[in-house]
Amino acid sequence: MNILLIEDEELAADDLLTAIKQSDGEANIVKVLVSVKEGISYLKQHILPDLIFSDIQLGDGLSFEIFDAARIETPVIFCTAYDEYMLDAFRTNGIDYLLKPVTKNAVSDALAKYYALKRNFTANLTLPQGFYRDLLEKINQKPISLLVNQKDKIIPLPLQQIALFYIEHEGTFISTFSGQTYTVGKSLEELERVMGTDFFRVNRQYLLNREAIKHASYSLSRKLIVYLTISHQRTITVSKEKSPLFLSWLTGDFGRAL
Repeated sequence: MNILLIEDEELAADDLLTAIKQSDGEANIVKVLVSVKEGISYLKQHILPDLIFSDIQLGDGLSFEIFDAARIETPVIFCTAYDEYMLDAFRTNGIDYLLKPVTKNAVSDALAKYYALKRNFTANLTLPQGFYRDLLEKINQKPISLLVNQKDKIIPLPLQQIALFYIEHEGTFISTFSGQTYTVGKSLEELERVMGTDFFRVNRQYLLNREAIKHASYSLSRKLIVYLTISHQRTITVSKEKSPLFLSWLTGDFGRAL
């Protein structure tokens, strides 16, 4: 069986490859892809594999964009850190998912499900047209407001008022365009998943609203320094690796320029 891996974390890809080989000695890993751009290009130019294992969140977007653009019929097993409720749609379409970090037992169970589905369907395991596009739209839906804490109060804060999220002393904070600061009971990873493309994770400590950015400039070390429209005490930088994607996001061309 020919299997394609789509995973941009090297250690996670190595662990998954090992688990697949241990679960099915006849599995042939045809390629490991690391981005949406690379995935679309590969699937449009090569013979489709029998099965795909794919991370959901890649460096240049969500992997659903790959499968919608390439219009594949190959079944996909997703490897993800997303909460289970976001993946209910997979169950009714014969797609399994593995929560990271993946284990050999989880991979073995997923492969067993694939073989069972293959035996029970005479045609290809074909998804409805536009399935990944619809799923991407559902995941990209963002809340209208976030619940924030201020002393003994819990306040619904409209998203359009949020300039940035940041981590300080192991807590997650919000700065608003009006200069107020709140605490929020979510991690930056959780917020990044639900805030949509108006926000960008520039580094481990900051998630920025595009509207809060005045301009950016390169430092001597070639890192981008971000200047905000609001007052903020700390210097915010973007790594050299993330800079092209950040600049693409600033133009509104996120996920397509890389």
